[in-house]
Amino acid sequence: MTEGAVGPTDGLEWFGREISEALLHKGVTPQYLADATGYEVPYVLKVSSGKALPSTAFAKGCDRYFGTSGWFTRLLNRINERGHPGWFVPYLKLEREAARIEDYSNMFVMGMLQVPSYAEAAFRAAHPREDDFQIKARVEARMRRREVMDTTMPPLLWIILHESVLCTVVGSRAVMSSQLRYLLREAASPHVTLQVLRFTAGAPASSMAFTLLKPNEGPTVVYSEARDVGHVNDSAVAVGNARTAYERLRASALSPDLSLSFIREIAEEHGR
Repeated sequence: MTEGAVGPTDGLEWFGREISEALLHKGVTPQYLADATGYEVPYVLKVSSGKALPSTAFAKGCDRYFGTSGWFTRLLNRINERGHPGWFVPYLKLEREAARIEDYSNMFVMGMLQVPSYAEAAFRAAHPREDDFQIKARVEARMRRREVMDTTMPPLLWIILHESVLCTVVGSRAVMSSQLRYLLREAASPHVTLQVLRFTAGAPASSMAFTLLKPNEGPTVVYSEARDVGHVNDSAVAVGNARTAYERLRASALSPDLSLSFIREIAEEHGR
């Protein structure tokens, strides 16, 4: 298993092939790997055949069982980064390590909380020359970001959505209804808080979207984007300014309970 080797275009196939080869080299059946990692045999078979995305816990379990010094964990991280532009990779690493994520979105639902149909519509609008295979790869990469919230200690995720995000029809009204109902389900988690900044709140404290990320260790950083470029800034001044803007946005937004009621109303409107 050579990290520098070029793997298959399909990341799931790549990971699955490495699992199959490792099992063959060790001379054991998938049952042994299932027992060692705490997963069921059907799950191991799906991963080894490239039909399921492995979890971080499973990748770490494979490293322990095969004695591969973090190879499968690093491979999964590489797969997770495929489909994302290079300038976005630093943010992905921060997102995976964050203890708290505070995001203000004024155009699209945050990528981590997008459903596939919404993500596909957004990508097709932004990349009209790409074929179905390229769009599919982008959507799959975005969906893998959800794994951050599936850990035993997910980050505390606080999202402020401008009302325009809820009202802009991305894909279709059916897609929007599905997307907003997914937000409502996610908000049921104690780790997720949603607020809506209404049009009636007036000029927002920030004219651009941004994200504050607090890692388990180290200082808070602020992430923002311009076209085809992302910027991570850990300077005290930049983070302080972003924090002030975020607190003003939070104060101007609806309460979490009222926000969920409003999202539910808009979802129903899209669904009619």
